[in-house]
Amino acid sequence: MSPRSRTNQLLYQAELLVGLPAGDDEHAPVRQMAIEESALALFELALNAMLREVCEHARLETHAWQQLLASDGPAIAELQRLRDLISQPDSWLCWLTVQLERLHSSEGAAKRRVDNPSMIAVASQASFSEQLLTHIAAAKQEIAALRETSQEW
Repeated sequence: MSPRSRTNQLLYQAELLVGLPAGDDEHAPVRQMAIEESALALFELALNAMLREVCEHARLETHAWQQLLASDGPAIAELQRLRDLISQPDSWLCWLTVQLERLHSSEGAAKRRVDNPSMIAVASQASFSEQLLTHIAAAKQEIAALRETSQEW
């Protein structure tokens, strides 16, 4: 499988996971958290696959996002573009890296929904699943643009 195909496959699988029903039994909240964290882990794998794909021309030894996207990472135009994106708080990549740090911590990324009747609901607050889907869609757009520039090499 090519790096491009692998990137596409992982993003598609993450979207499929997010769309799975959690059910309505006593395990539904935990099942929903498992679905969300699994989709997030697939999104991380897709990020690594995408980095492998767009940096093929550089013949890098590693494709771990933490190393490649670090400020002292390799001086490659595609990576600099992604580093700039991380610094934008409303970008998909900034959101993703924050969530991945939470996923790898003891805190975890997915949160149990608290149904407290005394709390005022915030209508604009998207669920974690909705945020995942939104950021996967934004990542797909960015990946398409990165593929164009990497093909020029």
